[in-house]
Amino acid sequence: MRKFFYALLPLLSLLVTVSCVDEEEFVDDPRGNFEALWKIIDERYCFFDYKAEAYGLDWNEVRARYSQQVNDGMSSDQLFEVLGNMLGELRDGHVNLYSPFDAARYWSWREDYPANFSDSLLRRYLGTDYKIVSGLQYRKLDDNIGYVYCPSFESGIGEGNLDEVLFYLAPCNGLIIDVRGNGGGQLTTAEKLAARFTDEDILVGYISHKTGPGHADFSSPEEQIIKPSAGIRWHKRAVVLTNRGVFSAANEFVKYMKCCPGVTVVGDKTGGGAGMPFSSELPNGWAVRFSACPMYDRDMQCTEFGIEPDYSVSLTTDDFLKGEDTIIEYARRLINTGSGSAEGRGSDV
Repeated sequence: MRKFFYALLPLLSLLVTVSCVDEEEFVDDPRGNFEALWKIIDERYCFFDYKAEAYGLDWNEVRARYSQQVNDGMSSDQLFEVLGNMLGELRDGHVNLYSPFDAARYWSWREDYPANFSDSLLRRYLGTDYKIVSGLQYRKLDDNIGYVYCPSFESGIGEGNLDEVLFYLAPCNGLIIDVRGNGGGQLTTAEKLAARFTDEDILVGYISHKTGPGHADFSSPEEQIIKPSAGIRWHKRAVVLTNRGVFSAANEFVKYMKCCPGVTVVGDKTGGGAGMPFSSELPNGWAVRFSACPMYDRDMQCTEFGIEPDYSVSLTTDDFLKGEDTIIEYARRLINTGSGSAEGRGSDV
């Protein structure tokens, strides 16, 4: 079994190219670029069957509908709008069209939902004397609970840094890991952090790869395994905080943590983003990024549209006016009372 190493970064689109369009096959005009884009997605996108079932996506119907909006006299701006709107039919935050003047994106996966996060409240909990290392912000709360805020996985986290963080928080009764608003980054970073919460190899999910142009042409699912870190591991209660802003590699992190003993997930459903993104190019040079490899949880369920928390909790106006974060306070009560479905595994780190 191979350990799963990939990075969910826009930068990946510059490194990996999937079947770039041959300009001899598609002419560089509005119609040629439209047909090129439709075909790239038709042959390489990985969630057609899933989204047909979820909300009735019909890619052939999409082509017929948007084709009527394309004409030889349209400007680049007009073409970009049509192509961007067509890609929006996929409802996928990993799908983007890049031109020299704009980037088409689908952000409804988080913009259509409550934020369930407040930066001003976060600062009340962190204060001004919190510690910072490898993008992590952490401190001991006044009830002796460790709190780690992880806003992104875009940068790597050093193993030595994680040892220092966990050693500092070792006297705490439990640990809160707040990934709300974490839009993703490197899967290896998510793996590295999750590896601190298990003492044995754990199956966390599966990944498949596109093997042909058909919508159902995929390889057999390969296991995703998280191996325990050789460094300090956490053995007490841990609670992961989520909201709709948790996407891509952060969505995977939540998937991993739900498989770790002693871990509970609290907050809102995550934003999803369970497709490994790759890229291609249109005849006019515009780049398109799209989901090409589907990832699943350990029950072979797709998490493209998000992961449900163990406890669904939202910020309330009353708590906000009191200067309290409802989701953080719920996690603190779980740890302090020992309630909930996930039980701690000991008293040491």
